[in-house]
Amino acid sequence: YGDRGDEILTEKSERGRGFLPAVCVAWESATEPAEAKGIRVVHLRFGVILSRHGGALKKMLLPFRLGLGGIIGNGRQYMPWISIDDAVGVILHALQDSTLRGPVNVVAPGTATNHRFTKELGRTLGRPTIFPMPAFAARLAFGEMADALLLASARVEPRVLQSSGYRFLHSGLEEALTHILGR
Repeated sequence: YGDRGDEILTEKSERGRGFLPAVCVAWESATEPAEAKGIRVVHLRFGVILSRHGGALKKMLLPFRLGLGGIIGNGRQYMPWISIDDAVGVILHALQDSTLRGPVNVVAPGTATNHRFTKELGRTLGRPTIFPMPAFAARLAFGEMADALLLASARVEPRVLQSSGYRFLHSGLEEALTHILGR
């Protein structure tokens, strides 16, 4: 969806601009021949998948455990997330529910800003979150991808999943982090 501030984004929202939205459009367009032949296609649009064993959360754990975790940029950017358990559950749900087709936002309903996520992760780990990473520092460290991955805001809601009856195991950030980190 690209950087959209606090706009609520659903599966029906217009596509955004930039590298990641362009990749998503190209990826989803590649399924058009299957759809044209009547094959059911579901476009799973994943948020940040939270797992202590890999991905973004694993990379955050060391700095946070050392007390070096902090808000990135202004902290107001929304970060769509989902627990690893729910990500797998949604894949199974999409395979089994023949009514699902088209785009499906694979994110938890408990949307969080970077500020809230940072504070909740610090609280769950029992560590302070006092060292912010200003936007310019994020860009120095991560280059152009900082804007797309760390500083962009996407307030994504899982409306299709909710209306299809999917029951989230972890719909709230506190509950998800507590479970994932075994606290």
